[in-house]
Amino acid sequence: MTQVYKVLSILLEYPTKDLVTHWDDINQLIPELADLTTEDKNILSGFTHWASALSLTKFQAEYVNNFDMTAANSLYLTYHLFDEQDRDRGPALIELTELYKKTGFEIGSGELPDYLPLILEYISTMDDKASALSFLQQTAQAADIIASNLEKNESPYAPLVKMVARHGHVEDIAA
Repeated sequence: MTQVYKVLSILLEYPTKDLVTHWDDINQLIPELADLTTEDKNILSGFTHWASALSLTKFQAEYVNNFDMTAANSLYLTYHLFDEQDRDRGPALIELTELYKKTGFEIGSGELPDYLPLILEYISTMDDKASALSFLQQTAQAADIIASNLEKNESPYAPLVKMVARHGHVEDIAA
């Protein structure tokens, strides 16, 4: 169940040479994700087909243009849930960091704890599907906002983020 969230985490991360050398592995894994609908598998395959046709430099430029150049597309979820000067944003980040520590999940690469790929990676490590669903549901509102913003710009990343939002709205996750 949670393997799809690891794949989404990888695809929504800043592209690296390691990622582009593993396109074949990812493409072989997608059909094996038994809990996904054909639509979701097509979304993942479509994205990897688009991205794998780009050079690493072009792929990185696309990522920066989609997420780093427009604040409305930020993958930091609390940005979309709190005003920038909102005093609740800091405590929300601290609470999330503490949750990660309590469960033994380590934040690498100096990212903030509300970074969507990091959250998806965390969900991918959860054994209890009810807890994973509950945690994913908490991302749905921000993911909806990001997906909508990306769709307005016809971003190739929009279907991935929309998929995250849609999964966050489901009532049950398949075992």
